[in-house]
Amino acid sequence: MSSRTDRGMTPLTAATVLTGDVVRPGDSGYEQARVGWNRLYSRYPEAIVFCCDTQDVVNAVCWAREEGIALRARSGRHSLEGWSSLDGGLVIDVSRMKNIEIDESAGTATVGTGLTQMETVAALGQHGFAVPTGSEGGVGLGGVILGGGFGLLTRSMGMACDNLLAAEVVVADGARSAKVVEASEHSNSDLLWACRGGGGGNFGIATSYTLKLHELSDVTFLVAKWTGHGDLGDLLRAWQREAPVADERLTSALEVDSTAVELSALLHGCSRQELEDQLRSLLTIGSPEVTVTEGAWPTVYGDVDRGPNDVAFWKFYSQFVTRPFPDEAIDLIVRFMDNTPSPPSNFFCSSFGGAVRHAPPGGSAFPHRDALFYCEPGAAWNDPALNSVALGWASDFWRALRPYGDGAYVNVPNASASDWEREYYGSHRERLREVKATYDPENVFTFEQSVPPSPC
Repeated sequence: MSSRTDRGMTPLTAATVLTGDVVRPGDSGYEQARVGWNRLYSRYPEAIVFCCDTQDVVNAVCWAREEGIALRARSGRHSLEGWSSLDGGLVIDVSRMKNIEIDESAGTATVGTGLTQMETVAALGQHGFAVPTGSEGGVGLGGVILGGGFGLLTRSMGMACDNLLAAEVVVADGARSAKVVEASEHSNSDLLWACRGGGGGNFGIATSYTLKLHELSDVTFLVAKWTGHGDLGDLLRAWQREAPVADERLTSALEVDSTAVELSALLHGCSRQELEDQLRSLLTIGSPEVTVTEGAWPTVYGDVDRGPNDVAFWKFYSQFVTRPFPDEAIDLIVRFMDNTPSPPSNFFCSSFGGAVRHAPPGGSAFPHRDALFYCEPGAAWNDPALNSVALGWASDFWRALRPYGDGAYVNVPNASASDWEREYYGSHRERLREVKATYDPENVFTFEQSVPPSPC
């Protein structure tokens, strides 16, 4: 059970009223409200406030500052390291802020930060539009945008953050207050730059985003599956050679689990035959089982979103690759995938190049423009008895691959990396610290790997 507080209600101690639906320890809904997607991490906040509008967010930030307790922002609950929650603090949940306004004449949409990727794809698709998103439908759109955001439309439409034109952000104000600012080309443009790939939760709490729309109707989506790992080495060699320089309308991904290799590829504005022709060098390796779907993007997106939803524990690491993997790197990938700790543990690659190479007007904090592709080893399991083995396997896999990569993805944090700022932000880290010092000099919005306000 939660309590809806009214803006006229007398608070416990703070001068500001905590508005929204508030859940505290002892309430019947507390357990459900506190847990995240990754059950590897378990936090017990003092309170969780489900905000319904921007004023609820402002009040929550003010309340936490007046009470002197730490806060975290949360939307889709997919913070992979559990950093969207905390023990003893306030979780500001924005998942109910799902408004969407489409301006067809301007070619833009303003969307609430609580929308998931699946909800966004469906809503925009009803009007024949799309924005590039990731492939996991249940993940919150806001965090994806703020960290970069890529999927099977990326090589043609750019990163999700490249399509961000403006953001409404609640930032700290003075010693104990908060305010709403607009980050756009003409107002707080440095904050807009930081919101394009600088990571969520660093500078404030974004409550809405204005996005550039792309017209998109039918697409062609192909999945090819090879049983076992016998063809994995040849597939990796061919894919890394061709995927980053393919037709810019074509984005593809390889995913390997303990039993099979899957190629996912999407091309728009073409026929099935054209897509198969472009993938011929991959499809002639071994004897894959091939499935092709043609249709409207929102319908096809349901097939793109095929991740397991029945896994409790996860551990991922991330890496961008700017030079093709040499044979020794491919050999170690095959070796690790032949010795996974659990059936759903996996290795994932997504192609870059194309539109990713071009930053939007005004630039962005996302630094990995020259990557050929992104890769991600990940352990996934359900039995807590496997914790040590699974965590060790994922860590060993990541460390073995590190010499062959350049940088990491802030949305898939490498929690144990000592030089994480450089890995996530490269040469942009100093400017991000300057933005932090401008909008959050008191470091109100802080977590384990948040951008610090101090100079480099």
